[in-house]
Order: sequence, then C-alpha cells, then structure tokens
Amino acid sequence: MDYIWTPWRYQYMKEAASGNQPKCIFCDAVARNNDAETLIVHRGEKAFVILNRFPYTSGHVMIVPYAHVAELNLCEAGTLNEMMQLSQRVETALRANYKPDGMNLGMNLGRAAGAGVVGHLHLHALPRWIGDSNFMTVTGETRVHPEDLKTTYERLSKALA
Repeated sequence: MDYIWTPWRYQYMKEAASGNQPKCIFCDAVARNNDAETLIVHRGEKAFVILNRFPYTSGHVMIVPYAHVAELNLCEAGTLNEMMQLSQRVETALRANYKPDGMNLGMNLGRAAGAGVVGHLHLHALPRWIGDSNFMTVTGETRVHPEDLKTTYERLSKALA
C-alpha cells in the first residue's frame, strides 16, 4: 500500500473542529498584515491576490475585494475594474511562471453554487495542464502538487511586484 502524507490537512481539520476560525478568512488575512503568513501575494488599492491554502493546482490564487461583500451587485465599479485588471496580471504571471496549457477563472457565489467562503466574494484563477486530472484525483480523491505553498508564494509575489 502506498501512503501520501498531507500534514497541512491536519492543521486545517484541527482549526475547523476547534470553532475558533475567523468569521471571514479574507478579512482576517488583510487585518493580520503579515502577507507571508497569510499568503497575500499582492495588495492593490481595492482588491488583493491571495494563494488558495488548499489549491486545486500549483499557482491557484484568488482575487478578492477588500470590501466584505457576497454579491457582485454590491461591489463598486472601481473594485470590479481592479479585480479584472489584477486577473490580467495574474494570468500573465501564471503563464510566465508555470507555462500552463490553459486557465480557469471563476466565482462561486453562495453555498448552493459551491462557495467555500460564502460571505466574501472572490475570483479563483488557476493554471491548468492537459492531464492534470489524473487517476489520483479521479479515483483516489487526492491531488498531487509538485510545489509547496512557500515556493508558490515566493514565485508569485515576485512576479506581481
């Protein structure tokens, strides 16, 4: 039998079970003002870019408004504009650094739509490669990442500087 160790999942499960999680992980990350710890790779004027702590692929980030809003119609036009500009910058950085075959960009608004963070909208951006959904993902419900979050943080924060 093969074993795949995922020690970072323990911390996630421990925090989830404790009930001591912040009301909003995005607002908490901004307030902590420790970008290396909270994985904020870029801060804009109205929005920021943060690594997904539990990524689908290496390089998976989220573009998030500072304003704690759950729906697009509650965002100011300037915020939405900056989010799209950051999406362009993220796409450029991911293509240059990861050489993906494609990209996924998307939002899940509301629990029924699959939102993991329901009250604070965010735009996922992640590089994709042909064959990145291999047998491990399909049959083992396990993702294999060749890069740790610290390395991804260093690569993308440099690329977005």
